[in-house]
Amino acid sequence: MKRRSGFTVMMRLIGLVKPLAGFMILAVAMGLAGHLCASFITVFGGYAALELLGFDTPFHLEFIFAGVIVFAVLRAMLRYGEQSCNHFIAFKLLALIRDKVFLALRKLCPAKLEGRDKGDLIAVITSDIELLEVFYAHTISPAMIAGLYTVILCLFIGSFHPALGILALSAYLTVGLVIPFVTSRVSGETGMQFRRNSGNLSGFVLDSLRGLSETLQYGQGEKRLVRMNGQTEMLSATEKRMKRTAGRNLAAANTVILFFDLCMLFSSAALYQGGFVDFTGVLVPTVALFSSFGPAVALANLGSTLQNTFAAGNRVLDILDETPVINEVAGQEKTEFDGAAAENVSFFYGKPAEKEWTDRRLTDKKLADKKRRSSMASTERVSEREEVLDGVSLEIPKGKIIGLVGKSGSGKSTLLKLFMRFWDVQGGSIRISGKDVAKINTFDLRDMESLMTQETHLFHDSIKNNLRIAKPDAADGEIEAACRKASVHEFIMSLPRGYDTPVGELGDTLSGGERQRLGLARVFLHDAPFLLLDEPTSSLDSLNEAVILKSLHEEREGKTVLLVSHRQSTMRIADTVYSVESL
Repeated sequence: MKRRSGFTVMMRLIGLVKPLAGFMILAVAMGLAGHLCASFITVFGGYAALELLGFDTPFHLEFIFAGVIVFAVLRAMLRYGEQSCNHFIAFKLLALIRDKVFLALRKLCPAKLEGRDKGDLIAVITSDIELLEVFYAHTISPAMIAGLYTVILCLFIGSFHPALGILALSAYLTVGLVIPFVTSRVSGETGMQFRRNSGNLSGFVLDSLRGLSETLQYGQGEKRLVRMNGQTEMLSATEKRMKRTAGRNLAAANTVILFFDLCMLFSSAALYQGGFVDFTGVLVPTVALFSSFGPAVALANLGSTLQNTFAAGNRVLDILDETPVINEVAGQEKTEFDGAAAENVSFFYGKPAEKEWTDRRLTDKKLADKKRRSSMASTERVSEREEVLDGVSLEIPKGKIIGLVGKSGSGKSTLLKLFMRFWDVQGGSIRISGKDVAKINTFDLRDMESLMTQETHLFHDSIKNNLRIAKPDAADGEIEAACRKASVHEFIMSLPRGYDTPVGELGDTLSGGERQRLGLARVFLHDAPFLLLDEPTSSLDSLNEAVILKSLHEEREGKTVLLVSHRQSTMRIADTVYSVESL
């Protein structure tokens, strides 16, 4: 994780406000006016007391009472308007940030995300981004309001005597700047640690939910519960330190406020005794200072919470600043599919850019127990260079079915992903229609290809909507035809709601074979000329396998297929079968 100063994070986050600068100016103006109304209710109360005591004042009693009523009504209206503007800005910007984060994740996927802890990633795009609402709704405009308000109040109090204005300025700076700065320094890395521990806990819970059946089967529930409680206690301990710091911050702020209130009272009294000010110069500045610490206190309260907010912002900026392994290509001449080839391809995992994410994940997963940390680091360590493909060459003529076999871990699945350009090769080239895939428009490349991986992901939605991912505008007839080819139509129609049947979260309501056939139906629905199929029949019985192989054989006239499988029965439809080890 890149370490950025709080100032750097703050300026980056403020930079996003530019499109909504008008609303921010309006929020600051209403907030400033509202705080001035609140303060001058008290100031006018002081003038009313002076009027009742018989002192000369610039205002009549009737005007003072009318002014207090007007200020009270305006204060309520302006406060509402300020908060409305601030929250409008905050939620608009959160939507903008989420859009930017998802766009960044799309560019990073899959090369930069395969080693990323999914639970931690979920924490970033949910709770971390949500936490930025505190910054946009309760930090930027309050800070600007406090600055302008301090100037106005210091000039007003200083109009009675310059020394009193300087004393007021010292009070505001101490409460609004010094205390938050000291609190921030005392907090140290607590905010970052809290966000990191929160992400780790989210990842552990997600992992536990996914492996719930295995946990129950092997009686590991107690052990996982102990680990979960351990992580929860670590998170609670970190939060306790943050709350303790916030409490001390509040106590310090209140003590300092009382101290400066007394200083203002004694200083103005001393000036009165020296003849430098009249009694009005004693009462009004003292009352004004008493009632004017609201904006400064708002800043003081941010001292502890900003550490947490900046930590969240730092984690979000990490994603936005991450450099993709693969840059999308656009603006090139459209390419029509006319065969594919791999030419002397070499590829390995463990490049420094990829390893950085893995190391970060390992660092984030460290626990308090040193032995466990050491064990985790040793078991999850990734080698600097893990060779997968070395000098592989493969010709895939248009209209042919090419089979690819090899032992597990020999790089078959990786080769399919290289044709999709999920990664760039380190040596040789991957070509489509005689052109290097790195020079083909990314949209055209993905439109020409359909990849079916070994694990079919199903979203928490209906079967029909899960299939329409492959072709959003597909008609019902097209969806049914694709499902018939994948030998899954009859199964779908046997369900109570047919194609509108919801799929359980993570597809757990379906068997492995049913998920696999739905994945294959997506491939058929996408209707790309080049099909990349990774173990498409591994979870199927012989009857469904035969139906699917028949469909692939019938599709061969308009399709080119690169087929990976361990089943000899599946490979019978291939025109040519290659072994990765011998290429």
